[in-house]
Amino acid sequence: MEEQVLTPEESLLVIQAMINKAKETVADNSYYFLLWGWLTFIACISQFVLKVIINSPYHPVVWSINIFALIFSLVHAVKQQKKQHAKSYVDSALDYLWLSVMLSFMLFGFVFARLGWQDCYTFYMLLYGLGSFVTGRLLKFPPLVWGAVVCWLLAIITTFTSFNVNMLLCALAIAVCYIIPGHLLRSKYKPQ
Repeated sequence: MEEQVLTPEESLLVIQAMINKAKETVADNSYYFLLWGWLTFIACISQFVLKVIINSPYHPVVWSINIFALIFSLVHAVKQQKKQHAKSYVDSALDYLWLSVMLSFMLFGFVFARLGWQDCYTFYMLLYGLGSFVTGRLLKFPPLVWGAVVCWLLAIITTFTSFNVNMLLCALAIAVCYIIPGHLLRSKYKPQ
């Protein structure tokens, strides 16, 4: 077998094609940004309403909605896996990134359950920003990068505000970091 040598221009075209393929994959996977974004947004707002307005001691129960998000995500991932024939390096990198972020969320949940939840939103927003920033840079999609930067700024602000305010700041962070970029990603790449 003879090895084909690519010119620099051909190499750039191959790389650009891989990035475009990854963008299509992420447009399909904007499902995850939107699913987790909307459910987390709803949970933040619901927890605020239950804790601050209704004054219920059961306000954390709203986070059990994540069980449904996890089930829907797994079912969607299995369906996507059956459709996908080949994976690019960027696809694999994104898979590893989001697996790491998901595991970190779970581990933080364990840590906060032991130490107290007073600072949880700060750390969760840092993770939201990390996943979005790296995804945005890999895909060269600025709304994810800017959403991550806003998310990190909001995480800094949470260190100066109360837990009650932080619930709303987290909802805002999710809106700019997951929901808005998720809709933009879907509308930009889905028709292609």
